[in-house]
Order: sequence, then structure tokens, then C-alpha cells
Amino acid sequence: MTRKPHDQFAKQFLEELLSPLGKVEANKEVIDEARQVDVLFSPAPTSSAQVQSLGLLGRIAVLNTALLEPFRNQPSKTEVRNCLLKLLTVIADSQRQAKRENATLPEDNLARLWILSPSASPGLLESFSAKLKLDNWLSGVYFLPDSLRTAIIAINELPLTEETLWFRLLGRGSVQQQAVQELIALPPENLVRRNVLEIVYRWRINVMTQQELTEDDQELIMNLTQAYQEARAQAVQEGVQEGVQQGVQQGQRLVVENLLRYRFGSVDEELSQVIDSLLQLSPEEFTPLCLQLSRAELLTRFSP
Repeated sequence: MTRKPHDQFAKQFLEELLSPLGKVEANKEVIDEARQVDVLFSPAPTSSAQVQSLGLLGRIAVLNTALLEPFRNQPSKTEVRNCLLKLLTVIADSQRQAKRENATLPEDNLARLWILSPSASPGLLESFSAKLKLDNWLSGVYFLPDSLRTAIIAINELPLTEETLWFRLLGRGSVQQQAVQELIALPPENLVRRNVLEIVYRWRINVMTQQELTEDDQELIMNLTQAYQEARAQAVQEGVQEGVQQGVQQGQRLVVENLLRYRFGSVDEELSQVIDSLLQLSPEEFTPLCLQLSRAELLTRFSP
């Protein structure tokens, strides 16, 4: 189990939103001591409607190659510098590639770094000479000097508009609560809404299974509860269309599949065979078993 549920959620979340627009690589290793970029995105040809549906995130995505570094808490100066090291490594690698191909890589085509922070103190911003560019960008987006090709997005300062929704889901406190409510209010047929709700569902389960819940964990659980309940209700409702009983079973099957996928990464043929046996139990019984038993124990105890 991951020790950083926010990191896992943020990567899955950004991958889900950006994959229609281009290539997404989570935990992308770059040279120079094998540093990992949280999300490295390379844009591909896509429709303007897809870009617009992601608002500010879509605008950022289609500019050029983007390094997205989400933080649950405001990053320290050292963490910002580490992010800059990753960016410089990616840029150096792309310039070497261009040189090997006898090509020219214009400055405007170099990768950009976007640091996603729930907030950004004046001291942090001043230390990196980060400034707003309100003529072209929203409040809350602070740009470092041009040559550094980096911006810090202070999520709590973003305007409360549909354009910023996807970033505000990565915020904290009331900012995140508001974003969850807006997510749920989207039309049920919205595919992004459906997929993000499922990711939020797994994120909440991930946090709840931590051995020791911190105050931050408890706050996060509260913030995500409404979306979690909506995701559960949505799963059950889909089954209700084919019959109330079948709907309940389908909803519970989805819960079991999500639990097994969370524990083991995927549900292969062997694991799928234990689901029917687990569904003979109540949710109160099968939930801890899915989270606590090893793969071998589950197969031994519940295989047909």
C-alpha cells in the first residue's frame, strides 16, 4: 500500500484527465540520479472541445511538454528546487535528442514545470521571484522568471469557476469541499465526472486503510465523503436499471473489484474467481478481508 495516498490520487487523477489529449507518463524516470517526475505529459493532436472541458488544465496541457508536480502541503524551497532539477534534466535530454537529429529546438518548445500547491506563502513566492501574469493568466498562477519555464499554482487563490475545478479538487479544506460539490453537480452522463468519482472513491479507501490516521487524513476523509457516497450510489443505480436486487449485487461487486484492484493493482482471472464467494458475505465482512488477507490467503479461502 502506498504511503502517500495524495500522490497516488493526484497521478491517477491527472492521468485520467490528460490521457485524451496526449501521452501521460506517471513516475517517469529521468536521468541524473534517476529522478522521478510525478506526471510528464506530452501533448498530441486533439479536439478543442476536449481541451476546453479541462479548463485551465487543458490550457496548460496543450502548450508543450509539461511536468506536473502536485503537493498535498505547500512545498519547501528545497522541494521546489528539486522540481527545477527535474525540469532542467528533461530540457537537457530533449536538447541532446535534437542535437543527435540535427534539429533545432526553439525556446518556446522546451518543457514547462507546473508546481501544484494547495497554497503558496508570500515568502515562498518572493524567494523564487514568482509573479502573477493577470493579462493572460488567472489569479493564483505565479510564474518564475521566464528562463526557468516554471509556474507555481496556488490552488486556494484560483477563482471559483468551472475552468479551475480540476485543480481545486487537489486543494485542501473548504477549497476541496467546494470542488467536490461542483464535481457531483456535473451532469451524470459526463464521462469525466464518472471516472474521477471512481478515482476519488479509491482515494478515500486508500486513506482510510492507513494504520494511523493523522489530522490531515481525517480532514481529507471528510472532504471526500460526499464524492465517495455519490460514487457508491452511482454504482448501485446502474444496476437498479436492470432490477433492484441485481443493482445491489452489481454495486457490491464493483466495491469488491475496486478493493481487490486497490490491493493488488489489477483483478486477474484467479482473483476474479473469488469475487462470487466474497459476495456471499456482507460488506462489513468482505471489506476487511479484501484489505487484510494476502493474495494467497484469499485464493485459498475463497476460490471455488
